[in-house]
Amino acid sequence: MSFTRFVAIDWSGAKGRRHKGIAVASCNRLGAPRLIRPEHVWSRTEVADWLAAEALKEPTLFGFDFSFAPPHAERGAYLPGEEGVPDNARDFWAYVDANAPDEDLGAASFLEQVHRRHFYFGIADGVKADFVRFRQCDHRLNQAGGRKTASAYDAIGAAQVAKASFAGMRFLHRLSGKVPIWPMDPLEPGESAIVEIYTRIYLRNAGLSGTKLRSRTELNAALKALGSPPARLRFEPDDHQTDALVTAAGMRVHARQPQAFAPSGLTADLARTEGWTFGIL
Repeated sequence: MSFTRFVAIDWSGAKGRRHKGIAVASCNRLGAPRLIRPEHVWSRTEVADWLAAEALKEPTLFGFDFSFAPPHAERGAYLPGEEGVPDNARDFWAYVDANAPDEDLGAASFLEQVHRRHFYFGIADGVKADFVRFRQCDHRLNQAGGRKTASAYDAIGAAQVAKASFAGMRFLHRLSGKVPIWPMDPLEPGESAIVEIYTRIYLRNAGLSGTKLRSRTELNAALKALGSPPARLRFEPDDHQTDALVTAAGMRVHARQPQAFAPSGLTADLARTEGWTFGIL
């Protein structure tokens, strides 16, 4: 695919209208990544509106760090035992959106009330291992040493991704039909697209073993390892901003791989139900 710009969004599933955890970074085919409105506190709705407009300007690959769908292949369903739950990602996004009236595309009520029994919130729920399920691309990453440890059903702790992912599914529903979402949608040359990302992949590609970068020095060392010019910042970035900056540069590198959009193991059924993380071959 011939993208001219790469945008990474560090996402947030937090409750509320605006979220300090959202950071947006962009780079072109050659230059250093830069932050988009670094002092702005984004809302999820605002990101959706911004993306829809930006997608029309030039072929841009937008990456978001949340799971585009829950695991499906392991048990043959997203929420086993529940009636009326769709069995494909696109319809499931609509289902989440219809059952989560939270403000700013939030989805905490979906986990905490509507389908509470499927999510792990603490020891009172029982054995955590009984809740943890992974998608096939997550298994592929773990087999390669990628250390994907968070499950979309794990809703406790700082490392949990459940709230961010289900809020993200509402976000994808809002953009469905407006911008192609890979691998659920086919991609066409000259069009923008949305993909799922996982920052740790690009930190690993940069030769780093840690998970967070919190200084310009660490950030630019990672960018250099990814073949990128240094970011020109006048301040020390937070970890949300460094995640977005490194991932934008990492997406640019990965997009050059011949199998970037045709990874081994991605079947038509997985594309329809679970999706795939861009960066896993």
